[in-house]
Amino acid sequence: MTHEYTAPGELGDPSVEAATASEPEGRAGVERTNARRPDGLSTIVLSTPAGAPRRRTEPENAVPEPGAVTIVVPTFNESANVRRLLHMITESVPSRLPCEVVFVDDSTDDTPQVIKEAAQDCPFPVTVIHREEPVGGLGGAVVEGMKAAGSDWIVVMDGDCQHPPSLVPDLVATGERANAGLVVASRYIKGGSRAGLAGSYRVAVSRAATWLTKSLFPRRLHGISDPMSGFFAIRRSDITAEALKPLGYKILLELAVRSRPRTVTEVPFVFQERFAGESKSTAAEGRRFLRHLAGLRTADPLSRMVVFGLIGLTGFVPNLAALWAMTEAGLHYLPAEIVANQFGVAWNFLLIEKLLFRDRRVHRHWADRTIRFALLANADLVLRIPLIALFVGQFGLAVLPATALALVVTFVLRFAGTEALVYLPRRSRIARR
Repeated sequence: MTHEYTAPGELGDPSVEAATASEPEGRAGVERTNARRPDGLSTIVLSTPAGAPRRRTEPENAVPEPGAVTIVVPTFNESANVRRLLHMITESVPSRLPCEVVFVDDSTDDTPQVIKEAAQDCPFPVTVIHREEPVGGLGGAVVEGMKAAGSDWIVVMDGDCQHPPSLVPDLVATGERANAGLVVASRYIKGGSRAGLAGSYRVAVSRAATWLTKSLFPRRLHGISDPMSGFFAIRRSDITAEALKPLGYKILLELAVRSRPRTVTEVPFVFQERFAGESKSTAAEGRRFLRHLAGLRTADPLSRMVVFGLIGLTGFVPNLAALWAMTEAGLHYLPAEIVANQFGVAWNFLLIEKLLFRDRRVHRHWADRTIRFALLANADLVLRIPLIALFVGQFGLAVLPATALALVVTFVLRFAGTEALVYLPRRSRIARR
């Protein structure tokens, strides 16, 4: 990962002052390379005019300049757009609000170089963080930008000029007036429009995604009419970037569900047409979005248990199909049931791996997880019969309610065992942390 930024001269950092002291007036500056940072990020410093927000070279508890804003822009191959975007920001933001811009770039083209060249004409600091590995997609890029932000307010916007920079001061001002932690630029309130969405297909997809997310998270998304918006302002003090687990491009949804700020408000905005290039919304991003929804929805234990049970029910299909095929072939029903049960176990394991515990697979090798899951699933059969006998013989239950109760007990035990013995980190790993 490469971390490049422009830094304001009034920071008081001796290395910055030494690097900028000899620069001619009127120039944006000459590149100077600092020593490699302890975290492995190389830094390039350019001199900039005074009055910009302070970078986070200060202590963690330092108070940022009041009213300043960090604009975080995630980019992927947006070289045709970033020069135009910086020009629009220059025209509309600094005169009303001190600002800095942080680009977090996952590009395979010359976007970082274009940003560096365009930044020479900007009256505010411009940072480029180039990621060699785009972990978490666009959402992961936004989290990286939030960590690098040097202002109390952070505005997230796209790099394709579809989000008007002229609205940035209004987002911050609205947040200050309402004492809000999150201000969403919405296409779906009075005064807003999704006019820039290209074609009826993208409009339909946007509507469906909005309906789905609001249906799944009615309480968390209350008061947010446009949870799919990529344009919003958030107070840095209202988020813990390390707690976020972004996947794909819908970072607002991640923020609202995992760490929703205390007060949320909205301002309308008109979604513009893309200035240049092509949309990054693909079928692969759509699949990522659905996986992200599943991960968010199953973040609490009760939801995970419900989904675990639903997945278990679907396992009856391959189980019964295999049982029918083997008994039709002449195999005795008892060994056929034992073998058929393994088909259901395998089906359940694949779905649980993909949908329920995807982010926990790193804790154990796949073979270790497979063996542990299979043992737990088959132990269910061994435990159920003694439980039924216990409920009937000792507690006087009829066979049917005893069987139902045994199913519930073994299901809860299987879920708890799967979570604790298959997908939680080993104690040795926890101790090392």
